[in-house]
Amino acid sequence: MYIPNTKWTWSFMLVALVQAIIALGLEAYVFGRFQTSLHPDIPENHNETRTIPTYLAVFMFGYIYQLVLVYDALRLKNTIQVIGLVLYNVGILIYAAIQLDQIRDAVAVLDKGSFIVDHFWPQVKPMLIALPCLMGLGTVIFAFLAWKLYDEFAWTIYKHISADLRLKRRYLTYQIYIALLKFDFFFFLGFTVQFLVVIQNTSSIEFGLTVAVLFVTFLLLILAAYWTRKESVLGMVIIILFYLCALAYFLFKLVRMYAADKLRIEDYKPARKSLTSFAVITILLLLATIIIACMCTHNFNKGLKPHIARRKPGPGAEGQKQYNTEMPALSGPQPSRMTID
Repeated sequence: MYIPNTKWTWSFMLVALVQAIIALGLEAYVFGRFQTSLHPDIPENHNETRTIPTYLAVFMFGYIYQLVLVYDALRLKNTIQVIGLVLYNVGILIYAAIQLDQIRDAVAVLDKGSFIVDHFWPQVKPMLIALPCLMGLGTVIFAFLAWKLYDEFAWTIYKHISADLRLKRRYLTYQIYIALLKFDFFFFLGFTVQFLVVIQNTSSIEFGLTVAVLFVTFLLLILAAYWTRKESVLGMVIIILFYLCALAYFLFKLVRMYAADKLRIEDYKPARKSLTSFAVITILLLLATIIIACMCTHNFNKGLKPHIARRKPGPGAEGQKQYNTEMPALSGPQPSRMTID
């Protein structure tokens, strides 16, 4: 099991942990106040009763998933993923600002129907304002620590990569692709969950297709990484076609939220800002993923495969197993005895 062992890796992990604990505490408070502030006679199918808990749930999952990605990035000494986590924090910051606006609108609708106590919004507003401020501070600290980790991991990169610049570029492309897959997962999941829970007046066919696409996506993202490592051209062609279909799907959803008939627009209205932010970010990620996937496919059969294949576990210190947790050696087999250059 990996444990941070330097000042900057510990700092990066602790900042992510502290940020997550504070944010989860604030979100839990808002969720608890919301649940206790609703009047018992509110209709069960009221949109706003689903909208606010869904926002909070997605936000909470975002922080938990970030902790997983932070641990994974430090374990692998992956500077690309560390930089991606800074951008991920910016994405959550944007979502936190949108969440404030969306919850305020939802509370206004509930107030009109007298379905929520009058003092709910003044109680939770400071918490919702504090979240974007926390994210802004966290992003600045993350950016500084990412810069320090880049310098720290540079020695590891230097030790494990050969002088072949073309091979280094291919491995960098592979790293970017794997990192993009991890971020694609969260934003696709966040959009789909919000759509399924908040948007109620959808046809049974559309609802069923959305659920099916959700499960298929999980499988294909796993296969995407597997086929890249195995350098399967056919597999990558299938994955790229899926990316194009997913791109068309999100573009269709984005246009539909604003160009549908009046009734449909009203259905999307409770979560339109949040869904739009997730759809736009996912579209941008998909465009980047398609480009990098094509570059990875172009790099097949050019000497990278042996260096990114998973190593089999072997005996380690005190009978423990050793796994490949660092960047693989791209310089070929190392000498078995000490040599003087």
